[in-house]
Amino acid sequence: MDLTAPTLAEDLLLVLFQPDSGAIAGENTLHYVLAGAVLAELTFNESVATTTTRAGSAIVEAEGTAPSDEILRSAWDYAADTPRVVQAMLVAIGPALRQPLLERLIARGDIREENGKVLGMLKTTTLKDGESGRRSGLIGEVRNVLVDGVGPTPRVAALAALIWGSGTLHQLDPEIPWSPAVITRAQELERGNWSAEGATQAVARATAEMIGIIAASVPPQNKELG
Repeated sequence: MDLTAPTLAEDLLLVLFQPDSGAIAGENTLHYVLAGAVLAELTFNESVATTTTRAGSAIVEAEGTAPSDEILRSAWDYAADTPRVVQAMLVAIGPALRQPLLERLIARGDIREENGKVLGMLKTTTLKDGESGRRSGLIGEVRNVLVDGVGPTPRVAALAALIWGSGTLHQLDPEIPWSPAVITRAQELERGNWSAEGATQAVARATAEMIGIIAASVPPQNKELG
């Protein structure tokens, strides 16, 4: 198992994990958003380039050398076969991501499994917060950007935008308070308005295109202040 630096997709899954219930927020759209995180990281690393056709479709094309990380490499290989439409790539690579990413988080100690029984017979496994403290650190970084207006790094900007694009941001309240100001800031990040040092316009634009596709599949009520 590859346990080098955590990928953006791992960070996203960890933030979406809800310790109180042991559930992952946004399971219905999780494959889209995890795939979006993978593509965003490949974009950061200049391993893929995103272009737009005359018809308005966003196309992903592999560039440079293949990533060493197995999950990133698998996505890169798929794009290396032939340039792919972003939405098709999300559908193709997304469904297989949840389990290996979760296994990495468990191996790192970010999430732990707790075994038990129901009715004294049926074995159950519940996910609990790990001892690494990494989830609370990530939540704090996203909260600083969305609530306190701190200028984000490209990675945190993408993480916050992906959470918003998935329609799950409201489920993180009260860790990240759900308010009109937070919604406005999240929408800015979704549009690629990062204002972050090192975040080139190309990276911001490409990530915004991917997140826009993800956001289009999310029910509108998941993004309204309730």
